[in-house]
Amino acid sequence: MARTVSILLATLALGSPLSAKAFCGFYVSGADASLYSSATMVVMMREGTTTVLSMQNNYQGPPEDFAMVVPVPVVLEKENVKTLPREIFSRVDALAAPRLVEYWEQDPCFIPRPMRDGFMELGRSAAPPSARRKRSAADLGVTIEAQFSVAEYDILILSAKDSTGLDTWLRQEKYNIPKGAEKVLGPYVQSGTKFFVAKVDAERVTFKDGRAVLSPLRFHYDSDAFSLPVRLGLLNSAGQQDLLVHVLARGQRYEVANYPNATIPTNLIVKDETRRAYGEFYDLLYRRTVAHNPGAVITEYSWDANTCDPCPVPALNQAELMTLGADVLQGRPHGFVLTRLHYRYGPEGLGEDLVFRAAPPIVGGRGMPDQKGQMREESAQPGGRNNFQGRYIILHWWEKELACSEPIRGRWGGPPGRPMPVFGAPNPLLRPETETPSPVSSDAPPLATIGPLLSVDVTAVGLQAGVAEAPHPRDPGPAGAPGAKVDSSADADADRESSSPPSAGPSSPRGGCASCAIASRQRSWPWAGLFLTLALVSLRRRRSARLRSSPRG
Repeated sequence: MARTVSILLATLALGSPLSAKAFCGFYVSGADASLYSSATMVVMMREGTTTVLSMQNNYQGPPEDFAMVVPVPVVLEKENVKTLPREIFSRVDALAAPRLVEYWEQDPCFIPRPMRDGFMELGRSAAPPSARRKRSAADLGVTIEAQFSVAEYDILILSAKDSTGLDTWLRQEKYNIPKGAEKVLGPYVQSGTKFFVAKVDAERVTFKDGRAVLSPLRFHYDSDAFSLPVRLGLLNSAGQQDLLVHVLARGQRYEVANYPNATIPTNLIVKDETRRAYGEFYDLLYRRTVAHNPGAVITEYSWDANTCDPCPVPALNQAELMTLGADVLQGRPHGFVLTRLHYRYGPEGLGEDLVFRAAPPIVGGRGMPDQKGQMREESAQPGGRNNFQGRYIILHWWEKELACSEPIRGRWGGPPGRPMPVFGAPNPLLRPETETPSPVSSDAPPLATIGPLLSVDVTAVGLQAGVAEAPHPRDPGPAGAPGAKVDSSADADADRESSSPPSAGPSSPRGGCASCAIASRQRSWPWAGLFLTLALVSLRRRRSARLRSSPRG
């Protein structure tokens, strides 16, 4: 349990000496990358002029058809590149994703005892080899600066004198470059950028269930600039995509320097039925936030990487921080702040690569409900340390008969009959592993509006509790995503429901502050690829070619 709230004492009745220890709430679900139709995640570690960039390959197809190209500022050597376990990305994503939690009102008649104080992913061309003579790399102004192998990857580090030569070299080496690549490559070439190229040796690939499993890659370099090259990925963009950037830096939060910044609304009280469609709920809230902050990169999390509150998964340990890059930095692997930045963009949405800058600490998404079931910190505020997260709260008011004349309402904690957690002790709120958690339904119909699920107004983004909002003119939503169309015919005069006692309903959540468990959820949308990819899978092109050449029956 995070120390920020776990040892606080909160007075819960006016003039009453009774108090209760702060409680982070039971974890229900998290808005991880599976909730988006096309999401890509990267992890960057930054200290001084050193950047460590980790990426997960989500390529599907024959391993011999895989290759990727990413701009890098310097020539990388073999010791700069390594592979990572795939699980590390799920850990980071689950830890930083906006979360849905719940609290129960404690027995109002109970008197407690006093408590102790830019990739491009490229497919090989299916076209026959050109009859023209190949031009050498030197003739085209392309230099192979380094060449080595790491795990299943054969890696080249290239430099080029002009984008035309680089474009030609990639094409004649049977990389199927999309139209417009030469223009996009130009600024990188002119600035002296190098190009990290990785191919797969099919004989060294691990297969699982008949499918190639490619290892995530990590590389590091020194550069005064702290940026993420993303423009290359737009060449083959078919619609809106989600980019999730996680930045780890010692004692420091980061934001973007060349795009607007905004933070996600947090600490919102929501109805119990939100659990049935939390993914769609959060997606609509995110889009509403972007609509009120056009072009902004949204901060969803900024917290000490070694703690969390609540914890959907255990916080990052020193070994995991070493895996993500601390092994190449000076000092011990502790004191890192994990910041999550979320940007949704389309083919016209990224005119520049993302450039990052240090930002002051912020807080928000913490604390417990007050006696009236209301929360503070519904938006990010300046703070002395980074304690900000997207958090959405279901409240279960006491509904049983009151057996006393002077009940004390508004004391919050875990399910009735279970004690509050004690700091430094095993969490008594954890249910046995044999118990089945309350599922978060994945078959509920897509949401068209979230106003009816809110118990509080969200003035920052123009939402009213209980009112079905009309679509925002700047908020079309991602192509093909659930809830992309908002039902403007909904009754705008729907009765507003307050945060007064809602129906608790049956539930069996798991977890608490120290070691919460993720509620089960089927992932209906697979990740679509990396943040810098040009998805040029050759199978699709070969299939199209066969269809064109085959006679029609």
